[in-house]
Amino acid sequence: MSRVKNGIVAGISATVVVSLIEAINMFVLKMFPPFPMIVAKMFGMTGNVTAGWVLHILFGVVVLGTAFGLLYGRLPTKVPMAKGITFAVGAWVVLMIYATMIVPGQRILPSGGFEGMAWMLATHAIYGAVLGAAFERLLKREKAHAHPVGAAPAH
Repeated sequence: MSRVKNGIVAGISATVVVSLIEAINMFVLKMFPPFPMIVAKMFGMTGNVTAGWVLHILFGVVVLGTAFGLLYGRLPTKVPMAKGITFAVGAWVVLMIYATMIVPGQRILPSGGFEGMAWMLATHAIYGAVLGAAFERLLKREKAHAHPVGAAPAH
């Protein structure tokens, strides 16, 4: 499997975990602004929770999963979960720059947004930890099933 495919598969795992956490926040705890609503607002679809969830999943799986697969070898540290957290926190920084500096007139983040920003940082770190761990497991599985170059399987 290629690094891009591994990144997408790891992105699926990480997105599922973070989506479950966000669903608990959104429907049970109601403590922080729902991230899918923020994503929908970023794309000009204020209040469209379905579009927010679709974009959240699309970015988590395809965009960030692919980017992580391509950048994995260049990320600092040798610890896979730390690579994932570093990558995801970097994605959070880009998101915060976009939301606070590029489009501040649109007021993407709710007022008193520190709690929401901290919540997004925490969920991005969780996403990154799962992403890194899943990606490393896929790499190990791939290496375990690899055949030497030019050799045929024994059976």
